[in-house]
Amino acid sequence: MKFVLLAGACALACSSVHAAEPLSSVTVTAQPSGIDLTALPTTTASITADAIARTVNLVTPEDALRYLPNVLIRQRHIGDTQSPVTTRTSGVGASARSLIYVDGMLISSLIGNNNTSASPKWGLVSPDAIARVDVLYGPFAAAYAGNSIGSVISFTTRMPRGPEASAEVQGAVQPFRKYADDQQLGVGRFAANIGDRWGPVAARLSYNHLDASGQPLAYATALVPTASSASGIPVTGAYADANRTGQPIVVLGSTGIEHQVQDNASGRLTWDLTPALTAAYSFGLFLNSDRATSSTYLRTADGTPAYSGAVNIGGRAYTVAASAFSGGVYRLDETQLAQGLSLVSRTGGAFDFELSGSLFRYLTSRQRAPSAALPAAFTSGAGSDTRLDGTGWRTLDSKGTWRGLPSHTFTFGAHEDAFTLSNPRYALTDWTQGSDGAVLARSAGKTQTQALWLQDIWTPAPRWTATLGGRWEQWRAYDGLNLSAAPALNVRQPSLRAAAGWSGSGTGWTVKASAGLAYRFPTVTELYQAITVGTLLATPNPNLKPERALSSELSLQRDWPTGSARLSLFDERMTDTLLSQTALLGGVPAGFVQNVDATHATGLEFVADRRDLLIRGLELSGWVTYLDARIDRDPAVPAAVGKAMPQLPRLRGGMVLSYAATPRLDVSLAARYSDRAFATIDNSDHNAAAYQGFGAYLVADIHVRYRINRHLTAGIGVDNLNDRAYVLFHPFPRRTVIADLKMAL
Repeated sequence: MKFVLLAGACALACSSVHAAEPLSSVTVTAQPSGIDLTALPTTTASITADAIARTVNLVTPEDALRYLPNVLIRQRHIGDTQSPVTTRTSGVGASARSLIYVDGMLISSLIGNNNTSASPKWGLVSPDAIARVDVLYGPFAAAYAGNSIGSVISFTTRMPRGPEASAEVQGAVQPFRKYADDQQLGVGRFAANIGDRWGPVAARLSYNHLDASGQPLAYATALVPTASSASGIPVTGAYADANRTGQPIVVLGSTGIEHQVQDNASGRLTWDLTPALTAAYSFGLFLNSDRATSSTYLRTADGTPAYSGAVNIGGRAYTVAASAFSGGVYRLDETQLAQGLSLVSRTGGAFDFELSGSLFRYLTSRQRAPSAALPAAFTSGAGSDTRLDGTGWRTLDSKGTWRGLPSHTFTFGAHEDAFTLSNPRYALTDWTQGSDGAVLARSAGKTQTQALWLQDIWTPAPRWTATLGGRWEQWRAYDGLNLSAAPALNVRQPSLRAAAGWSGSGTGWTVKASAGLAYRFPTVTELYQAITVGTLLATPNPNLKPERALSSELSLQRDWPTGSARLSLFDERMTDTLLSQTALLGGVPAGFVQNVDATHATGLEFVADRRDLLIRGLELSGWVTYLDARIDRDPAVPAAVGKAMPQLPRLRGGMVLSYAATPRLDVSLAARYSDRAFATIDNSDHNAAAYQGFGAYLVADIHVRYRINRHLTAGIGVDNLNDRAYVLFHPFPRRTVIADLKMAL
């Protein structure tokens, strides 16, 4: 049994549009949010479809979040399916500390807490269907589980008011040059939407096709030996460099060069059973075909490419393992399906309710990869097939709102979720084709959470609002299994937030204070996924404890007719933090998820926007955050104590300057900045600009939209206008030119 106490508060003024949306204003015709922002005791930020169209080079749905405060999506290239969210206090390796919804459907992959398979399922959302996005910061609402420690992100899709249809074509090109790679990488996208309303019934159907080629995601490297040697086949083409800890290396080639073809069909059907009661069905179907390859820079004397074996580079001997290059070659084919049902009552009277459920499944997910050496393994040879078929989750939620007492609004509800991991790996005699052979490894397990929650929004006086709430949760993990053929392994695993706010009458000032205690339970992957350490395959720890976060925030906000400004001081004190770090596993040093005794993150955030700045139609918005995040106690790795938390920069910010030059023409210029961060918990990676580091960057973007007529709109833009070369573990895209043409009836 686990107990979670959640509460929060905000001043009455937090219900104003500008307080909830520091980066963009909402017009009276805007799609309503999928979340009632007036009832949430937390700092929020929002952006509407109109603001997205004016300011963002939108190719994929996660692009819509690009300029919101303290939201970074690690999108390594257009179409990347491994794009986790970072928050104020959590890096890219903590995907389970955010909850992401689309029309109430959970697309956060809480089967893990990493930046690979646990990344959000963005492909289930059509970018053209987005009506608005709302972000809630911190675990200050009782309706959400401890996974909201970082943020809650809610996408609301557009519903038609009458007959509508649109089609869009889009293209992008990125020249990428690094080491021996010199490529022109292209992206093509086609999207279509159709919808209508027939009295109380409305329907929308969206289709999105993406064909994208990305820059290399990784490099094959080797440490430079201290001693010279004449052994090995002489080769040329390697590049001298230094790794993230400053050690001299040679770069042998590039790997993980992906070409993805993706198709997404999504839709929503709503039926107004009465003027105040609406039923809805939503779905998203995502198909992804990913082909990744590798390219060696090494050449023998006769020009033959060298991929493995004993080689000699500049008078030093190296042994290149087959996996150095073959590990970046794979074929991934997957089909994902998400569905959601809801019934919502919005009478505005004494009682309203919401009932909702969602279901996500990997219908198929098969990644075939070679185990033999290239170049022969490009076309045949032994390999493996790793599957996630059947992995997924379901959620059920009920919520009630009772306004039966003066000055009080009570919300309450029940929640249940279940997550299933099914992750076998099979041997293949020919990795490019043929059926699965013997089971090489299998990881499986389930988790389930049941919860009850209650929250009271109390307005004792016109300038005071207090929100108090609690959440009780029961969590269990069960049916855990780890199996390996070689090395042998067959293990079955054991199965008060409070806040107050004040708003001066007619002054436009709002003061908010919030505090919350939340638990984030381990995911099924953290508990049950076995890892390989040399020749050892082991299960790290099926008895991980939940993270416990005590979060607080104090904010001061000023609103005026043409803008707003907010200053927030936030703090997070966490115990039993779940982090990947190196410790002995079966007597061998290995990196795996462990409970770190104590960490903290304290920061200061400033957000402001101003409309009609100097001239009508000119809008400026921006944000900047300073963060001090450190490890306080860690007996397993004493060298980490006092060091900066991984993947969290000390300073970051963003700015958007947009101008409605004419009723037809919009121009925007944006910039994103981040200080360097550390990838390791002991901060030993001082060469942050190297591959696998987290370097500083300042990136500018430009976007121009021109409405040719009432049916036709053209756009052109450039991401990374200044062509900044930077890495967030992986190399990120260089200057990318994006053009689109959209026709709407």
